[in-house]
Amino acid sequence: VTISPSNHYGADASGAKDSIVVPAPKLMCLVYTMADAHANRIRGMQQTWAGGCDGFLAFSTESDPRLPAISLEHEGPEAYENMWQKVRSIWKFVGTHYLDDFDWFFIGGDDLFVLPLNLKTYLASLTHKDGTNPDTKEYFVGRRFNSGGHDYFNSGGAGYSLSRATLRKFLANIDDAQHCAANARTSMEDVMIARCLRHLGIHFTDTRDAKGRERFHPFAPGSHLHWHPPGPGQQRDWYEDYNKEWGILEGKDCCAPDSVSFHYIKKASMVRHMQALMYSCEKYI
Repeated sequence: VTISPSNHYGADASGAKDSIVVPAPKLMCLVYTMADAHANRIRGMQQTWAGGCDGFLAFSTESDPRLPAISLEHEGPEAYENMWQKVRSIWKFVGTHYLDDFDWFFIGGDDLFVLPLNLKTYLASLTHKDGTNPDTKEYFVGRRFNSGGHDYFNSGGAGYSLSRATLRKFLANIDDAQHCAANARTSMEDVMIARCLRHLGIHFTDTRDAKGRERFHPFAPGSHLHWHPPGPGQQRDWYEDYNKEWGILEGKDCCAPDSVSFHYIKKASMVRHMQALMYSCEKYI
């Protein structure tokens, strides 16, 4: 992949080359879903962006090797309010069977649109900038939020990535009830894993580009493009609150040209439409 080592927020651009060709990391993409989404959302992913990942698995309520989807047992009911237990089981399964096969592991829901080449390019650029290796350096990469105080986490809606070193350390502590909420029943899987990783000394990575534009997105493209903060007398916006520490760029500056993911892409037709717009349409100047 061709990377731009200086295209990171706050990075020192002095003496940096505009572009460098480096080996692409191996990326495994994971999604959590339900059987009723197999024929539409998961099939849409499989036929579009999932092929850009080096490995792809959907974790569902029924197995289907054609996708592929795996039915995975977990503690408690199959319910949105118990998402954390489902995600814990996913990480255990992936750690048992795939830990040594991939450099990075990306996870999100079945309403995501992902640009795997952009993700692999960004991750390669990140480790090149830092002079590190995902096998030994612990990274927690996504769209950082702060819900108050020291409660930083990466948005589960936008999806997030763990380096192999992070997944290895997390798995060694995943059943810690006190610090890693092993017994919790909650939908806030993104908050739970962030608290666990923070206890282990692993913090989020600022994934903005050099101009402060975001790469991981918790909404659809149009929502980000047209987002504005609430005016006087209007109801507070949680999105603004969660980003108060670093602010939100508006309009076309909402999203980096090498964006990685968009959330709330709920229809398979929209996934295919976005794929076609980005990769199949003739470009005009």
